Amino acid sequence: MPEADRAREWERAVRRRLAPVKVTLPSGTAGFRGTLGSVDAGRLRLLSMRAAPLRLSLDDRPVPAAEDGGLALLVQQDGTGAIRQDGREDVVRPGQLALLDLDRPFALDQHTPFHLYALRLPGRSLGPSAPRVPHLTGRAIPASAGVAALLRPLATELASGATAFDDHVKERLAGHFADLVATLVDEQAAEHGDRAPDTPRAVLLASIRAHIETHLRDPALSPARVAEAHGISLRYLYVLFEAEDTTLHRLIQRRRIEECARELLRRARVSRTISAVARGWGFRNAAHFSRAFKAVYGCSPSEWRDTGVHNGPSPTPPPGEGPRDLSQLVP
Repeated sequence: MPEADRAREWERAVRRRLAPVKVTLPSGTAGFRGTLGSVDAGRLRLLSMRAAPLRLSLDDRPVPAAEDGGLALLVQQDGTGAIRQDGREDVVRPGQLALLDLDRPFALDQHTPFHLYALRLPGRSLGPSAPRVPHLTGRAIPASAGVAALLRPLATELASGATAFDDHVKERLAGHFADLVATLVDEQAAEHGDRAPDTPRAVLLASIRAHIETHLRDPALSPARVAEAHGISLRYLYVLFEAEDTTLHRLIQRRRIEECARELLRRARVSRTISAVARGWGFRNAAHFSRAFKAVYGCSPSEWRDTGVHNGPSPTPPPGEGPRDLSQLVP
């Protein structure tokens, strides 16, 4: 297209496919060149961005709820960039990853000609890991070890070759990708100090929570079973949770509902019934599951699945802001 229109059109394309960003070119820039490739895979949007040096920034204007910008995992392929968000700044080098919250102000400076993959996903697809994201923004994440080492080649392959997959394969891969990003967030948050003090009570609570996660699909999971597995009385188990933001009953039910919600998003185009998803996460009664789901998310499971990210309700509410009668829904 005409040289005078290139930067403006590239900015419009990025705004449509990623977030309502502003593109700023270094002073004296002439002859801007850039390309943008984009493909959707289920709830995941994959972008390949190449351009001359520039800045991508988002100011403090609120993003309309319908856009639901969510999160972007960045994979720096070529060039060197600088990322700023939440009061932190870091240099992102080739081969490194970074996380951006697309709903809040940020700046991404590419100091040299660059190639960047941006994989955008709804924040709620991370489930209970989502609240930890603010601990990780504005940081470069090395991809030489841990979950990042697994995630980088998958992200690169998805962003560069997703068009070769059938729609149902894309849908499944998007779900697995979201799960890996959630695992990366948990791993990195722990590495950067977002963990409970290492006291005996904290260690026991962490063990209890890990046990619940491991047995979440078991319909027989109950406080009595948890207490027995840890060699403590049921009464002491309840005492442990008195200082927490939730009861053990609510924790188990909430986690099951969160996993059902995540799977329903993932399987929006995959043939599996809502009742099958509920049974797979330990719910024995479909009507009870539907009531419990609506108490947490404000809509029915079918509405959640069908409306998806664009018009769906907000993710897990903060502690203390959920429905007051949630405990009554525990069988």
